[in-house]
Amino acid sequence: MQPYRYLDYMSDAFIEAYGRTLEEAFSNAALGMLSVMLNMEKVEAVREDEIEVEGIDLENLLYNWLESILLKVWTDQFVPCKFKLKIEKDGEGYKLKGKLEGEPYKREKHGYKTEVKAVTYHEMSISKEGETYKLRFLLDL
Repeated sequence: MQPYRYLDYMSDAFIEAYGRTLEEAFSNAALGMLSVMLNMEKVEAVREDEIEVEGIDLENLLYNWLESILLKVWTDQFVPCKFKLKIEKDGEGYKLKGKLEGEPYKREKHGYKTEVKAVTYHEMSISKEGETYKLRFLLDL
């Protein structure tokens, strides 16, 4: 199973990510987004960081997750490449906790492909088809 693919869309990045679990699909969604921005093949897992994100529903959790990854890259200057996530129902909403493995951002190593201005709710969907979760989301470039 491929982790993600880019779908045709006029001027933005439309990504479809897959996983056998919701956690795997969320991890692949982050990799798909990061690959729009950086040369992910060059990122090494040399440092660990933690992350915790909440959402009122799964779409809101996905939105907040991807926004948190953008902040890790541009605010913390940390590029994650591996994810160990746990998603749980938390009262009325959802909570994602996990560990990120990656390294500090270095433009000369990781490059800079395209600026992702924002994650959007437009075209966002989360579904399960058979044994596979499928996440779709649009990035404003």
